Amino acid sequence: MALPTSRVLVDQTVARLEQAILTGELAQGQKLSEQALSDRYGVSRGPLREAIRTLEGRHLVERTPFSGVRVVQLSLDDTEQLLSTREALEGMASRQAAENMTLHETRKLRACLTAFEDSFRREGLGGVFRAGSVDNDLHMLIVRGSRNRWLIDIICNELYPLLQICRFHSTVVTARTQQRVEAVHREHESIIVAIERREPEAAERAMRAHLTASRTILMAQLRSEAATSALARA
Repeated sequence: MALPTSRVLVDQTVARLEQAILTGELAQGQKLSEQALSDRYGVSRGPLREAIRTLEGRHLVERTPFSGVRVVQLSLDDTEQLLSTREALEGMASRQAAENMTLHETRKLRACLTAFEDSFRREGLGGVFRAGSVDNDLHMLIVRGSRNRWLIDIICNELYPLLQICRFHSTVVTARTQQRVEAVHREHESIIVAIERREPEAAERAMRAHLTASRTILMAQLRSEAATSALARA
């Protein structure tokens, strides 16, 4: 059954706003003007407001009394806490994926790893990690393969939208070093091998090591940028 036109419009507006936030087109902390967004996307206030409420539920925008709605502003502490939480939850998901994924599903992981290599060859470093890329697909296949509906809901619906903002920064950082891309490929290989061999502890350990390495690099870069900005302001 087809969705009502109004619902389709809201969903389209959500997708466009979310993409603008995740890519930095709408900057962190930026105040959202209903009139400006309505003009920009060619939608009336009703669907726009519903789309904004949806993004509030995903924690991508925040509403402050007497101040209006702004894009979420992630501090360094927020980012580090999100990434640490991700390590724990995706580590658990990998453990359970090693116990529960079918042969067909593990073959999809292999296909993702091949697509990772192809994307790198075709599009370079940025194409590997952009939003909607094969790297995202690989992680989400593992999360869903855990068969744990609580983990799936928390990671996919609560945590992942915010992680995408972090991953946008990570794309910029990663693009500066080919060595990291090569390391990521090896880390993905280790995770997949552990899942294929039905080794839960090894799968969790490999996923956590992978995400710890990514977090360490990203946080070092973000702290360096923050320090540079502070010096410039002084």
